[in-house]
Amino acid sequence: SMTALAVFVLRRREPDLPRPYPTLGYPFTPAIFILSRVVVLAILGWRPDPEVAARILWLDALTVNVDRSWRNPNLLVWHKQLWAIDHGATLLFQHTWPGVNTFATRPYPLTEHALAPFWRAVANAEEELAPRVTPGLLDEVVAMVPAEWLTDADRPAYSEYLLARKAASASWLPEVAA
Repeated sequence: SMTALAVFVLRRREPDLPRPYPTLGYPFTPAIFILSRVVVLAILGWRPDPEVAARILWLDALTVNVDRSWRNPNLLVWHKQLWAIDHGATLLFQHTWPGVNTFATRPYPLTEHALAPFWRAVANAEEELAPRVTPGLLDEVVAMVPAEWLTDADRPAYSEYLLARKAASASWLPEVAA
C-alpha cells in the first residue's frame, strides 16, 4: 500500500521527473490497490490499542525515532498485538554532539508518525512512562551497549541526554503541554 501511495506522492512532488517505468493505468491502478487494502483492514476490524500506540509514540518522541512514519512504519501486528520493531533511527542527537543540549528540546515531527492518530492518549503515556525513565535505568541500559560501540567516557552523555529530553517534554511533545 505504501508503494502505491508513494506513486501519488511522487507524481505530486516531482511532476516533471522522467518516468522510464510509468505506472500502468495511473491513477486507477494504485488507487484500486490502496482501496482494496483499506477494505481488507476494515473487514478485519483490527485497530491498535490506543494506549499501546500512545506508548510507542511517546517512546519514539523521547528517543527521536524518525523511522516510524507512514512511509516506513516499522510496526508489526502479531496475534492482533502491535509490536514496535527496528529502532535503528533513534538517538539522532549522537550525530550532532556539539548541539546535544539544544537537541534535547527539539520538537518531534508527530505528523509524520505512523501512530499520529493516537496522539490524544500521549498525555497518559507520558504520565505512565516518564517516571520509569530514571538515571539508574538509563545507566543500566547504556551499560549493556558493547564496549566496541560506545566508550566508557561517552556512556554518561546518553543518560544525561535522555534525562534532559524527558525533563523538556513540553517542548518536544506540545500535545502533552496543551
